[in-house]
Amino acid sequence: MRHFLLDYGYVATCLIVVSSLFYFVVLAMSSQGMIAQIKSSSYARFRELAGSEYVPPVSILVPSYNEELTIIESVRSLMALEFPVYEVVVVNDGSKDRTLQVLLDEFGLTPSRLSASRNLVESKPLKAIYTNPQYPKLVVVDKDNGGKADALNAGINVAKYPLISTIDADSVLEKDALIRLVKVYMENPEQHIAVGGNVRIANGSSVRDGRVTSVRLSSKLLPAMQYVEYMRAFLGGRIGWSSMNGLLIVSGAFGLFRKDYLIRVGGYEADCPGEDMNIVMKLHRYMLQNNLPYRILFCPDAVCWTQAPDTLAVLGTQRRRWIRGNLWNIIHFKAMMFIPRYKIIGWLAMPYTLIYETLSPYIKLSGLAALIAYVVLDMTQLPVLLAFLLINLLIGLVFTAGALIIEHIAFRQKMSSRDVLRMIGYSMLMGLWYDQLNALWKLQGHIDYLRKNNSWGNMVRRSWEDEKPNPSEKTTQSNSTKAHAV
Repeated sequence: MRHFLLDYGYVATCLIVVSSLFYFVVLAMSSQGMIAQIKSSSYARFRELAGSEYVPPVSILVPSYNEELTIIESVRSLMALEFPVYEVVVVNDGSKDRTLQVLLDEFGLTPSRLSASRNLVESKPLKAIYTNPQYPKLVVVDKDNGGKADALNAGINVAKYPLISTIDADSVLEKDALIRLVKVYMENPEQHIAVGGNVRIANGSSVRDGRVTSVRLSSKLLPAMQYVEYMRAFLGGRIGWSSMNGLLIVSGAFGLFRKDYLIRVGGYEADCPGEDMNIVMKLHRYMLQNNLPYRILFCPDAVCWTQAPDTLAVLGTQRRRWIRGNLWNIIHFKAMMFIPRYKIIGWLAMPYTLIYETLSPYIKLSGLAALIAYVVLDMTQLPVLLAFLLINLLIGLVFTAGALIIEHIAFRQKMSSRDVLRMIGYSMLMGLWYDQLNALWKLQGHIDYLRKNNSWGNMVRRSWEDEKPNPSEKTTQSNSTKAHAV
């Protein structure tokens, strides 16, 4: 037993060291990428671009299920974007609440002529399409429930423009977010087939008229920790992976795609629990199999604000769903690993995801069990144990500090010193219990996958006007929105 524990300790230590060193490299590449991004952009340039006739039009797809509390605020933010020509296609995926009715009432929508469906990609038949000449940018589609992937496919069939942007119904965009995504696409429109936006946690911040007016860290522990978690993942990781053309996911909360390539790969797969990772993997596979030059990029200054779960029950449901999607896609595309034609995707991105994302709960939880066994069997001394824990906390602190520096350089963030200190403190606390809790949820997600449990779970939606719990708060059985994996 002792020999086994010692051997396991060596293996676990190697995995931690390799993972940390690699993440340091990715963080360094993210820093360089952010500096290059800043040099190539300015707000004045985007203001000029927003009025240019050369900017390609965009169809924004908003799949919605039981979103009556947030949908109006989200749509209003989309209707006020600084962008020359675009449309907002809200797809009501068989909501059981008043999502459709509040849209009809708020914007005075009436049934439009339901033209013959363009079956560009497979989706369930549409029930109705609603429009109002006073709001020419807005189209609302009503259909039977089929899940988020099916709703997105329905939106692709209805969309009339060559670029597709996807956004979650409980999210709001910065007014220049879309033009920043499209600007990245326009730098090389032949090769830039997808661009992901930066998703940030809005809990605690002030949102008025579809805009985040002041940025504050939530007073609640879980959303505040998720702010740190998202910041690490998006600013500390995705910029680096983007520079290597190794992104495996464009967040479903906010992304941009060339419509023609979405159609070529057959759109979103309806039975996949992680549609945002799935569509990107399909694009990688198609482009590499056909030996076509391409890039799938991340744009850190195109910001989308989203609501984060603030209870353990809802957060656990979300993370179990995310890992099911991750596992589904890793298994579905396993034939791409270690095949020369798939380049960095097959040789680095997928193996890294398999070891440090898909299998991470087994490594973390077994490592914790081994650590307890070392103490019980008197195989370690207290100073060694404390040193190990301290190193682990310092690694998390360095990752957070790096992401904070990138955020400050990129956004000149006016967050209070108190909030910055709280984030540093939370980054250390995460290593003590939050990461282990995430590992447990991932393990439960694997069990759900084996049991073929594809339920979406209970999701809580709050009005943007008031983050605090109130009588209008609703719990909904949601199965078609919010599947952006960190």
